[in-house]
Amino acid sequence: MKRTFHLCMVLGTCYIFILSPLQAQTVSWPQFRGMNSSGVANENQEPPVKFGTGELTLWNIPLSKGCSSPCIWDNRIFLTGFDEEAGQFQMYCINRNNGSVLWEKNLQTNEIETVHPVSYPANATPVTDGERVIFYFSSYGLLCFDLNGEKQWEMEMPIPESRHGMGTSPAIAGDLLILNCFGHKNDPCLLAIDKYNGETVWKYSWPVDEGGWADSYSTPVVHEDQVIIYRSADISSYDVKTGDQKWWFNTGMGDAVCTPVIGNNMVYVTVFSTFGNSAVRAQFPDFEALASDYDKNQDSLITKEEIEGFEFITYPEKGVEVSGIIKVADWFWWYDHNGDTYIDSTEWTALLELCESDYLKQGIKAFRFGGEGDISFSNFIWGEPAHVPHVTSPLFYKNRVYMIKSGGILSCFKADDGALQYSDRIGAAGAYFASPIAANGKIYFTSRNGIITVIEDGEKLNILARNDLDEIISATPAIVDNKIYVRTDTNLYAFGIQ
Repeated sequence: MKRTFHLCMVLGTCYIFILSPLQAQTVSWPQFRGMNSSGVANENQEPPVKFGTGELTLWNIPLSKGCSSPCIWDNRIFLTGFDEEAGQFQMYCINRNNGSVLWEKNLQTNEIETVHPVSYPANATPVTDGERVIFYFSSYGLLCFDLNGEKQWEMEMPIPESRHGMGTSPAIAGDLLILNCFGHKNDPCLLAIDKYNGETVWKYSWPVDEGGWADSYSTPVVHEDQVIIYRSADISSYDVKTGDQKWWFNTGMGDAVCTPVIGNNMVYVTVFSTFGNSAVRAQFPDFEALASDYDKNQDSLITKEEIEGFEFITYPEKGVEVSGIIKVADWFWWYDHNGDTYIDSTEWTALLELCESDYLKQGIKAFRFGGEGDISFSNFIWGEPAHVPHVTSPLFYKNRVYMIKSGGILSCFKADDGALQYSDRIGAAGAYFASPIAANGKIYFTSRNGIITVIEDGEKLNILARNDLDEIISATPAIVDNKIYVRTDTNLYAFGIQ
């Protein structure tokens, strides 16, 4: 009888209610980037503007390393970590009042997923509905506990084959847990799971031979009766109840890293393409200059051995330490289109033209929500190609859209028509992996170097504070109860007034 009731709830009309009355009344930041990944705190929040390890620090607690963000319900904070020495995952429940550990669970796996050098196997932010908390480790699967730490169910999953490790976090829509597995190259799919017992309700699969097109690190967003996912080449919508694809918006081939945001019934997404980035293209000379430097026998054909010394930085604005240096010789097969073991002028020119094409065109894009089938032209409202970030998600706040790029370049647009309000540096350089968040008319931007810059919402840039925590920060902070909670590489901080 209980199971029948749950299924009725899953398949019934209740799935459209994303913000329940309980969530509205409770102190909560229930998933990655808060309610529906919006990055916007509940009304009437007044977190501190100026803070640091010696100023307005309520408490801090050391944690094992990880990139997950604080997930908060009432007086509990849920986080994950990875003990590199023990090869073990941690699941934490922390007392929000004093930073003490209420409970901790450890997880040992037979195999650990390979991840990007600046990342950790504990990437995903937990999600909670106030009765249960669900953790996702791509090296293991899903684990569900009640808020007192009693395990409710678990779902083991195969180790994903992905480029940089899974970057998505789970989301809850009514009685369903939604998990983006499109980055799972050996089984790219979108999963809807009964949050009460861990049983699969529906699964939308992408053909394995087209898995690269479905590559995604994005977290699901739920709007009305639909799940929205950003994948390489498009943003797609799926019926929450059935998993049927409803519409798609072609974005052009990019790295599907950010999580889209919704405001005024519009969808906003930043599309970054490595070779669509002008800073990368600037490192590639025309064929004549390339041959002058690398064609040793001057036969107008460049071999892998000859081009061995050609290197480029994939993300110049992040610096060499974060992005690394790539050798063209290591990806020679990609440049040698016809496979004859040479790069000729035609192949090199084709590469340069591809970088300028719509196929790799990047930028922030805004389009109307809804419709059927391909809405790429019918629903497009505005776009802007300049200063697009690679990792961070955009922020919709008070009819403006903000985006922060590595190097500390901030751009602000009017949300309805894309009119540029300003684009400027905020004086905190370096890489940006944490996404912006907002509260009380203020926006918080967190650099990987540990500087949290606070600005005033408005049509002109007004910097209120730069708070240097002097630690690496990759996780997006959380705001509840007039406090800001910041997860650094090895610590969790609470800042505010008691």
